[in-house]
Amino acid sequence: MLTHGWPGSVVEFLDIIGPLTDPRAHGGDPADAFHLVIPSLPGFGFSGPTADGGWDTARIARAWAELRRLGYDRYGAQGGDIGAAVSPELGRVAPDLVAGVHVNGGPGDIPELPLPDDELAGLTDVERDRISRIEAFMREEFGYIAVQGTRPQTLAYGLTDSPVGQLAWIMDKFREWTHPRPVEPDKVIDRNPLLTNVMIYWLTGTAGSAAYVGYAQEHGWGAQAANSGVPTGAIVFAHDVGIRRYAEAAHTITRWTDVDRGGHVAALEEPPLLTADIRDFFRDLR
Repeated sequence: MLTHGWPGSVVEFLDIIGPLTDPRAHGGDPADAFHLVIPSLPGFGFSGPTADGGWDTARIARAWAELRRLGYDRYGAQGGDIGAAVSPELGRVAPDLVAGVHVNGGPGDIPELPLPDDELAGLTDVERDRISRIEAFMREEFGYIAVQGTRPQTLAYGLTDSPVGQLAWIMDKFREWTHPRPVEPDKVIDRNPLLTNVMIYWLTGTAGSAAYVGYAQEHGWGAQAANSGVPTGAIVFAHDVGIRRYAEAAHTITRWTDVDRGGHVAALEEPPLLTADIRDFFRDLR
């Protein structure tokens, strides 16, 4: 089960579908092949707009657990961004069915900031860099979350009225979150998937419902959750800020990979690397 994030869509996974479903055709081991189920998040694209609220990670995970209706009684979960919150939640909702959870970017658990000086001093250089980038994000980039999380419908009128406005709103995030930062996003990711992703939001009119589902939750996204015990792997690319020591409180981390390249939308930016890590993680859980 692959779960996308915001401002993404199922388009994120176009470059990894072939290698994951047909490894032989892409130079891999046929034993690593997966069946893939790739739903649009409720309120996003082909699953929206939603007419009701309350689509927090737990409710989405409960919907995803209905995968058993397709005849799958054991499966893995993978995702980034919102998908990196939904996938572990699926492990909590259906721990007897979920063989493992794999996320890119880290499972999303971060400590309350600012950190005490003594705790900060005990971090590695990489961890301190990630904390500093989280703090910079809260200072410099949090505005879109404040608007989407409090006035999603007001924002939606403008975005669904102007294709250029919709493009600018989404591409601002790709501009900030692709890696390396100084390179224009369409030099990192091909323009076709970038434009296709924006067009899905535009044609389905889901700017408002996607904003609400993404950020206006009834319960805090960062609340400490119970550990499901489901084996969990994470690959953290250069842009992202996952920190293992904090993630371990609520997740049974069995594989953690830090990478010195790649950005937040890993399936579009570094598909071979993400594919390889997914294969390696699930190989022992089949």
